[in-house]
Amino acid sequence: MKTTILAAAALLMTAGAALADPAEGRWRTQPDDNGNYGVIQMSMCGDTLCGTLIESYNGSGAAMQSANNGRQIVWDMEPRGNGQYRDGQIYAPDRDQTYRSRMDLAGDQLTVAGCVLFICRDQTWTRD
Repeated sequence: MKTTILAAAALLMTAGAALADPAEGRWRTQPDDNGNYGVIQMSMCGDTLCGTLIESYNGSGAAMQSANNGRQIVWDMEPRGNGQYRDGQIYAPDRDQTYRSRMDLAGDQLTVAGCVLFICRDQTWTRD
C-alpha cells in the first residue's frame, strides 16, 4: 500500500513538471532606456502565458523601489510550439506604453518584441 501511494505521488509530480510551459520561471530583462532592468516571473494564466515584474534594479545593479513592482507586464501570450509565443501584450514601464507582443524561446534566452504597426522593439531576456 505504501509503495502504491509513493508511486502515485511520484507520477503526479512528474506529470505536473511535464505540463509546465518551458518559458515559465524568472527572467532578467535587458536594461531599459533609463538603464534600469528587472526580473519578470513568467507563469501560465489559464491557456496563455503572463509575466509580472517582481524585482527592479538600477543601472548599477542595486535593488530599487518601483511603482511597477507587482505589475503584470506581459499577458495573453499564446504558446504556439517550438518556443514561439504570439498575440500577447507587453507594457514597457520606461515608455509607459502597451504594445502587441511576441516572444521566441531558445534555451535560456527569451526574445521579447513589442510592436506598433510594423515597427518592433525587442529585447533578449535571460533566465534568472
